[in-house]
Amino acid sequence: MTMDTLASPTPQAPLDYSAFLRQQLATQPRSVMGHLVGHEQIWVKRAGPPHGMGRYRAMAVLAAMLRLDMLRPVPNPGGPAAIATEVRRLHELAARGVRVPVVLAVQENGFAMRHLGRVGEEAHSLGNAMERALRADDHAAVLSLWLQGLDALTHVHRLGTCLSQAFARNMVRDPSGAVVCIDFEDDPAAVLPLPLCHVRDALCYAHSTALYLRQSGMLPEARERWAAWVTQGNAEMQALLATSIRRLGWIRCLPTGRTLGRDLQRLRAAYDLLGR
Repeated sequence: MTMDTLASPTPQAPLDYSAFLRQQLATQPRSVMGHLVGHEQIWVKRAGPPHGMGRYRAMAVLAAMLRLDMLRPVPNPGGPAAIATEVRRLHELAARGVRVPVVLAVQENGFAMRHLGRVGEEAHSLGNAMERALRADDHAAVLSLWLQGLDALTHVHRLGTCLSQAFARNMVRDPSGAVVCIDFEDDPAAVLPLPLCHVRDALCYAHSTALYLRQSGMLPEARERWAAWVTQGNAEMQALLATSIRRLGWIRCLPTGRTLGRDLQRLRAAYDLLGR
């Protein structure tokens, strides 16, 4: 998601983050905005409307029909509850040693966090970086970036936790090139066993990146690296992942071209990364 930036006057005294947050929550026109304040850039995220639960019930039915536990829904209630979940997870993950945005101030209906990049410069996601490398025909960089995301997953899992939606768009590269994870409005570990959360992370990451690997010609090498990565997981995670891939075997019947649209292209590429 691209976020707009709003310039603010340079303060004459150290910024009161709580007061700044109260002001922006009351006045900013969008739910997520960046603000330049003196020599600092701050993002303010305001609670959206509560979410209905109908789609989660539908997902639960689908997961049961397909016998795919990793599709069991992880509800995001929206509203202030989602803000509370995200702030709690950001604090918990930071305490464990996961790179996440720094929380500066919190209210019931929103919170402020520090910008992940240099002031005034966009912090690009891993997905965007892979896409740029692909456009530049830098195929080795596509694989290198993909491996960096895989290493980030390894780090998170070894710390005994999980992400929320481990898509490449939710892994942002900071100015040092390190991966910082974002977007924690839901908490999979609150409703799923941790090994299943790790499988969910793995499949989300594969789904969001495999098409870049195919288009760059790096899928065969990435498949070998993926197989080696899976062996690092515990036995329960490996068994759950193998079962999930086996039950997704029908995906191999999908065409590899654009006949059925880009979403199904991603799905087929992910299966080719995981399932051969």
